[in-house]
Amino acid sequence: MALSGSKQRISGHSKKAQYGAFTGYVLVVLAVLLGIALLTVSLVQPTTFSGLRGLFSDATQPVSRANAAGRSGGRNFIDSVQGFLEAGQQNADLKKEVEIARIRLAEAKAVEEENRRLKALLGLQTTDVKPVAVARLVGSSGSSTRRFAYLGAGRSSGVKPGMPVRSERGIVGRVLEASRSSSRVLLITDSESVLPVRRAGDNTVAFAEGRGDGLINIRLINLGINPLKRGDVFVTSGAGGLYRPGIAVAIVTRLTDDGAVARIISNPAATDFVAVEPLWQPDARRGAATPIEEALGTNDTVDGGAQEPEAQ
Repeated sequence: MALSGSKQRISGHSKKAQYGAFTGYVLVVLAVLLGIALLTVSLVQPTTFSGLRGLFSDATQPVSRANAAGRSGGRNFIDSVQGFLEAGQQNADLKKEVEIARIRLAEAKAVEEENRRLKALLGLQTTDVKPVAVARLVGSSGSSTRRFAYLGAGRSSGVKPGMPVRSERGIVGRVLEASRSSSRVLLITDSESVLPVRRAGDNTVAFAEGRGDGLINIRLINLGINPLKRGDVFVTSGAGGLYRPGIAVAIVTRLTDDGAVARIISNPAATDFVAVEPLWQPDARRGAATPIEEALGTNDTVDGGAQEPEAQ
């Protein structure tokens, strides 16, 4: 009896499953047929579902508007960001071009100024004295009382110890040592430099002595009432045979008991190119060496005597 009841329950369950599957198939077929019918109606009479489509469109319009606004806002934002980046790049490019233009202008001005100085120095050749060499002043010492400068020309250019060195503004110093392609110059501000000078416009003679601090002392030869005044210009006198007369040396800045203190007119620190000139009177130069020149043994080299030493 129990087995018979169990078979009846299994048989009833199978029938329910079969009915469920059949019902599913029927619904699928009906859905397909309904879809075909609706498609046919929409193709044959498109206006049939216009009301339904309008109702659906009205219902979804806010969402569509929001979506469209979002897309438009997104495009505007992207365009704004892209425009900002492009403007920033253009601004950076313009700044770079302006900076390059400034550099080119500065370079052009520097070349123009250098050409002007070279022309001024080369213009010395139109006078009765032709420079032995025109070269760049490559450096100067100013950290101690000794005042030297270094010249980019040497024996190969005809430069010899004792020769005057000047710029277009005035006297710089004289050659102390000469090697093959460079020279050492004793500046007129060195503590061992002594230069015969006179006041421009009259015959007030004096000695210009280096102080070692960038200035020079004007020592009057004829003591008495000091005739000097601030602003007086001193030039080379030609005495001693080293420097030719009339080259600018210094301007008086303050008076002293026996003369004045003056600043040099041709500052080596602000000088690029200089001219090396021959001695004014080589014969008068004999025996006029300073202690430093005597120590170096360079007194006779400008007269064709001893061989000049190599610059260290």
